[in-house]
Amino acid sequence: MKAFLLTAGLGTRLHPITQTLPKCLVPIGGKPLIDWWFESMQKAGVTEVLINLHHLPDLVMAHVNALDTNIKVEFSYESVLLGSAGTLRANQSFVQDQKAFFIFYGDNLTNTSLSNLCDFHVAQPHDFTMALFETNNPSGCGIVSLNEHFTVTHFEEKPANPVSNLANAGLYVASPKIISLIDPAKTPADIGFDLLPLLVNKMSGYKINDYLIDIGTHKNLEKARQDWPLLIS
Repeated sequence: MKAFLLTAGLGTRLHPITQTLPKCLVPIGGKPLIDWWFESMQKAGVTEVLINLHHLPDLVMAHVNALDTNIKVEFSYESVLLGSAGTLRANQSFVQDQKAFFIFYGDNLTNTSLSNLCDFHVAQPHDFTMALFETNNPSGCGIVSLNEHFTVTHFEEKPANPVSNLANAGLYVASPKIISLIDPAKTPADIGFDLLPLLVNKMSGYKINDYLIDIGTHKNLEKARQDWPLLIS
């Protein structure tokens, strides 16, 4: 199975750390964040991963190329950021031979089972599955409503008046055909704003109760550094 690992962001909220270090290489629990992603992907049977690059790309490539991993890596450098959906669109050929593939936001840290997420997706009728978690800050997330059949019946990115506290976890399983829905004229194109609204009533939602945090702020990074060693010990 193949995966996209989206790591091209500038990480401006983590300055000054990310002025000289890409966000995916920020250390947590004794390892760069991206190393934890490779461990999780290997456990889930990922055989190939495409990593998009923009900020300090040489550092990311050098680190990943030195990893001891069985996962084949393809890098996609973006001189101009394409956005999360734009990256999928520009690299559609990478997954055209797949029945399903993973999409991960590389600034998340989670111990959830990616295999369980994939198994859930296979059992559902839709071409896209979004992992979901309960958030204390629904106005800062993509928020969904979910029916009894695990179908997402409402989605809104960072809503002023959230309908629930069930939020997009940034972990997806998708069929290649969903990439054709992304507007070819839109650059940058974002998964949350430009793709997920088109999939309402056409995608599944998978609730996770595991650890998940976006390490993209100093507050969250410090929390992750406190929490993670307890979870992996």
